[in-house]
Amino acid sequence: MKYDSTDDISLTLAATAFAALGSEQRLSVLRTLVRAGHEGLSIGELGQRTGVTGSTLTHHMKVLAQAGLVTQSKQGRSIICAAVAYDEVRALSEFLLKECCADCATPGKDHDHG
Repeated sequence: MKYDSTDDISLTLAATAFAALGSEQRLSVLRTLVRAGHEGLSIGELGQRTGVTGSTLTHHMKVLAQAGLVTQSKQGRSIICAAVAYDEVRALSEFLLKECCADCATPGKDHDHG
């Protein structure tokens, strides 16, 4: 998921990913999974750590998965959730800095202190 200002599809992909992260609970779920590392967490452990459980967690995982940010896989009797979009999250940050700060003299710098 690379973002280039000349590509409208990339703008759509960025908007989809940002929309998926537009919920405090989904952002919390993704942050928890990123911190858990590549091995991920069981759905139960994810719910305990985030305070989001049941059908609400299922819904948020579905939205994040559709945006390509997380995966779910069955391991034995457990469902393991993992963040898979480390590069995509980095690309989203770069997209914001490049596209949204394009007219800034020094993107990412504090003009009063930098």
